[in-house]
Amino acid sequence: MAEWDYEVFWEETINQLRANLGEEEFNVWFSNLKYLRAGEKTITVAVPSSFYRDQVKNRYQKSIESKLKELTGKELTVCFEVIPENLPEDEPVRPDALPENTGSGEKSGLNPALKGGPDGIQPKKEKKARPAYLREDYTFDKYVNSENNSFAANAAIAISKNPGKTYNPFLIYGGVGLGKTHLMQAIGNYIYENSDNKIISITAENFLNEYVQAISEGKMSVFKNKFRYTDILLIDDIHFFQGKEGVQEELFHTFNALLDAKKQLVFTCDRPVSELKKISERLMSRFEQCLKVDLQPPKYETRCAILKSAAESRRASIPDEVIDLISKNISSNVRDLISALNTLISYMELMGKPITIEIAQQRLRDAFVSPRQANLSIDNIQKVTAEHYDLNINDLKGKKKTKNIVFARQLAMYIAREITDYSTTELGQAFGGRDHTTVMHSIDKIKGQLLTDPKLESTIESLKRLIKEYSAKS
Repeated sequence: MAEWDYEVFWEETINQLRANLGEEEFNVWFSNLKYLRAGEKTITVAVPSSFYRDQVKNRYQKSIESKLKELTGKELTVCFEVIPENLPEDEPVRPDALPENTGSGEKSGLNPALKGGPDGIQPKKEKKARPAYLREDYTFDKYVNSENNSFAANAAIAISKNPGKTYNPFLIYGGVGLGKTHLMQAIGNYIYENSDNKIISITAENFLNEYVQAISEGKMSVFKNKFRYTDILLIDDIHFFQGKEGVQEELFHTFNALLDAKKQLVFTCDRPVSELKKISERLMSRFEQCLKVDLQPPKYETRCAILKSAAESRRASIPDEVIDLISKNISSNVRDLISALNTLISYMELMGKPITIEIAQQRLRDAFVSPRQANLSIDNIQKVTAEHYDLNINDLKGKKKTKNIVFARQLAMYIAREITDYSTTELGQAFGGRDHTTVMHSIDKIKGQLLTDPKLESTIESLKRLIKEYSAKS
């Protein structure tokens, strides 16, 4: 290694951040960073614009430098050098600097069933600019279908072929990391590749940011024209709009304008619409109009298929027994599966060693730790569950027997029994001094509902994830 050559550490830092942040966030902000050079105490990275530089510095510089110190044992400062010619097509843009979509995209390598258009040679047209936030790799042919999500996938394909005419509006919901964003953006990518439709793909948070910026800069007309005169609007994570009245009002009018013009709307959410809180009644009524499909955690066979597909795309040789090991130990969601796989691939690339079952067990021991061993506190479980159902923690511990409180209390008991080592007697004490038989009855009630309500499993997995995240921060 040449003196002051930290590139291998930079690459490992980026790989680990990918696992921590998740694919969507990582690709927006990190996929276009380029390692340039290093000094004794600095690493210089190329960024495509000053806007990009400022966002990455504010959001991630401390995390990057902390991870570098962990890997190198040295205090390194990350410096950013703006190189405009590297400007990516999908850089986040401001409302008054929007690219125009012109021309027609070339066909992508989609599954044969998804390819449209007449036979024969098509005249070449100039490639139009890729819409901001629309990830090129989120396509139907890279989406692993299964019986758990086949209805959602088939509906998405139908929408792609006839946007604005079939299943409009469309809402995909489910727990974290189950592929909602992938499926939504696959719709956008297919339409982008096969039509001249103008597409906007954006997160709810960035929709709000652009709304606030437009108000502060006196450019609301620009904002309205952008979102009300598009052909396809994809908005990720609409649960972010909860409690934000101003932007809800704007979204309501945008929703109406596009629906009246028969333009396609697609949304994702981390929960059923009925569980959204602090959303205006008229906007809620619009969301209720959507064709709503839910994504469930993948089954074992699907988890294996996802891992094999991801390994092939990275051109990494992962033994079947390692695929089996990961699939049996990680069942929560796709994101956790891919994170575990990326950990092994990074190790293999850095160390130059093939992955064995022993190496996989060692490198993934933390990912394989049962939540039960984490000894999560009952208090945290109660806080997160109460907040999810817009209740007070004392409601879960108290004697009230209204239907919504009883259900939330039983669900909290069930989750606590699932992810902690506390006995039913200890749980009963933590839930207001109840008898252990009451706890057992509550657990049995939830088990019974799981057999008849497929949506409940998704809610439970989402709550478990929120509880883990909350516990990690507290």
